[in-house]
Amino acid sequence: MTAGQDAAPRFVVPILLCVIPLSQIPLDVYTPALPQMVTDLGSTPAALQATVTVYMLGLAIGFIPVGVMADAWGRTRVLVTCLAVVVLTSVLCALAPGVTFLLAARFLQGLAACACMVLSYAVAADCFRGAKLTSVSGILGAAWGLAPVSAPAVGGVLVQFMSWRAVFALVAVLAGLVLTVVVLALPETLAPADRTQIAVRATSHAVVQTLRHPVFGCFVLVFGLLASAQLAFGVAGPFLYQEQLSFEPAAYGAIALAVGAANLVGELACGYFAVRTSTRRLAFSALALFGAGTAVLVITGLTIGIDAWALTVGAALALAGCGVLCPQAYGLALGLFTRNLGLVGGIASAGCYLIVSAALAAVGALPENDQTTLGWLYAVCGLVALVLLAWATSARRGSNTVVRQVDSLPSMREQRS
Repeated sequence: MTAGQDAAPRFVVPILLCVIPLSQIPLDVYTPALPQMVTDLGSTPAALQATVTVYMLGLAIGFIPVGVMADAWGRTRVLVTCLAVVVLTSVLCALAPGVTFLLAARFLQGLAACACMVLSYAVAADCFRGAKLTSVSGILGAAWGLAPVSAPAVGGVLVQFMSWRAVFALVAVLAGLVLTVVVLALPETLAPADRTQIAVRATSHAVVQTLRHPVFGCFVLVFGLLASAQLAFGVAGPFLYQEQLSFEPAAYGAIALAVGAANLVGELACGYFAVRTSTRRLAFSALALFGAGTAVLVITGLTIGIDAWALTVGAALALAGCGVLCPQAYGLALGLFTRNLGLVGGIASAGCYLIVSAALAAVGALPENDQTTLGWLYAVCGLVALVLLAWATSARRGSNTVVRQVDSLPSMREQRS
């Protein structure tokens, strides 16, 4: 039993519940400000939506290097460094004089914030295995889901009564508080004997070996597709509600709160049902819910056009399904391996957010006149996810029976022996 396993039931999970939302809060909290930022910075909606895309790109690029460093140097050391960078880049975003500066700061912010997600799951995987890991992943997903629940509502109020710059100042304060908690209370869950040296050739081989695992690849693709659907609402929503439906920023924040609450319920359901039902039953039940929301968006968009109730109900149903599937797919992918979990988690997260970055770039380029844009995106994501899950969770290739190590990187204990 590692040090992390000794401490996990009492200390680790509550701290991780504070850490993991900081990968998502910088993304969701300022989306109500996008229309105001277009005016204030003298830019275009596409350029400001790109600040979301470059943040996601920074996340995607950072996951693997951060995971490798955490496997070599320990979880807390890397996490503390990255949190400090999040604080600094949030201050830079608040002071940004123009879009180009803001884009650069957002990219660096994403590079650092990726640690909040990948290392939270790596610490959890250090401490738990099997169905328990999937359940804890669902709980962490619920904490991660607090960002789309609460952040847009808070951001909408700040934007309406203060300024979009106050939103980034708030992110800096929150990151600073979590940094203090991590420094003072988070135990190191990766024993020195289990750490791996940073070796480019061995790491490259381990990455290839991981990517060649077909079930792992399916779960990562599902994670990426459903996360794209989830985050697309945060990008398209402000313009649909505020420009097409003439909602105030605070009113949009309240709508985002309701839709995010549905997503949070899904993530809590994943944590509850992961140890009480089969992988297939949970996954396909969530896909059915996602499909119902997609149908509402597409059918109403084609028949009655832009409508606040249809958009809200459809998005809420779809995001409830995403809330189950995202943490489930991530937990199942990570649970296939027993070593180098920082690297494995980095690969899974990087793959997911590369998919998300491409999807959000597409959303920014597509017309946003009604809810059909979201609906058709959801339809594509859902159909592909259905095929992948049917294959990965079949009786012949059951994910619960597949356990494989990334054994190319020897631990310190093995090196000494």
